[in-house]
Amino acid sequence: MKLSIVSTLYKSEQYIEEFCNRAEAAARQVVGDEYEILLVNDGSPDSSLECAIRLSESNSHIVVVDLSRNFGHHKAMMTGLAHAGGEHIFLIDSDLEEEPEWLLSFSKQMGRDPCDVVYGVQEYRKGDVMERWSGQWYYRLFQALTGLALPENIVTARLMTRRYVKALLLHEERELMIAGLWLITGFDQQPQIVKKHSTSETTYTLRHKLSVLVNAITSFSNAPLVGIFYIGVSIFLLAGAYTVYLFIYWLFLAKPLSGWTSVMASIWLLGGLIISFIGIIGIYLSKIFSETKRRPYTIVREIYNRKMMED
Repeated sequence: MKLSIVSTLYKSEQYIEEFCNRAEAAARQVVGDEYEILLVNDGSPDSSLECAIRLSESNSHIVVVDLSRNFGHHKAMMTGLAHAGGEHIFLIDSDLEEEPEWLLSFSKQMGRDPCDVVYGVQEYRKGDVMERWSGQWYYRLFQALTGLALPENIVTARLMTRRYVKALLLHEERELMIAGLWLITGFDQQPQIVKKHSTSETTYTLRHKLSVLVNAITSFSNAPLVGIFYIGVSIFLLAGAYTVYLFIYWLFLAKPLSGWTSVMASIWLLGGLIISFIGIIGIYLSKIFSETKRRPYTIVREIYNRKMMED
């Protein structure tokens, strides 16, 4: 098989049929009849699974991987890549914000400039001012704390070679930040400017975005732990200098200091720092706890239309 098109399903009922039709048309132009469309149902609460199964029953090129529950977008994508059998794998979201026809231009670029990955990058990030501003600071903060320069405004859509996907699947983290894994896997990766549409309401709430940021930083950097050490040393040195000052003040001036306010402020400051530091350490410990249990990051309930994959 020459090509696998991999996508995830979550509240995708209204887009599945059009997505499959457009993806199929693009695939035929690139590889003829040697392709598969692999849809991973990530515990979608609507009728996405039923629609996908119905399409797979009438089209042998469509394979549906049904997860036992919702595990998250990144984990569902990795599961889809693990089940893809093509020489090239085209990963894309199914909500039609990313065009299946990008496969054509991605294939042309990969053929013109031999590489292992062609990925989409938005020239301008979609969304309101707050969403664009938060996106910029996300990339800057991630780079500052991890030293990894993620391409800004990347999208899910990317065409990858089999050897790159095999290398990507060697990562066995249970808490995935897939954009970071894309980067650290290496190989020759080339960007292509694309225009992403806005067809659906985002499922990434502010709370979810903050969770992704914390997970990204703690997965790829120990900077918060190192920062705790340096802040602790700084507080110790300042406290030592202040102690010397108080001793000299008492020794030569012999007057009691009126410092109730400063003492209380210091107690609250140090108390807050200690609690926050314990929280940071707790996050890292929770990741260690999760990794040592070695639980699978997804569980597949059933695969529909697997015959073509076996052939």
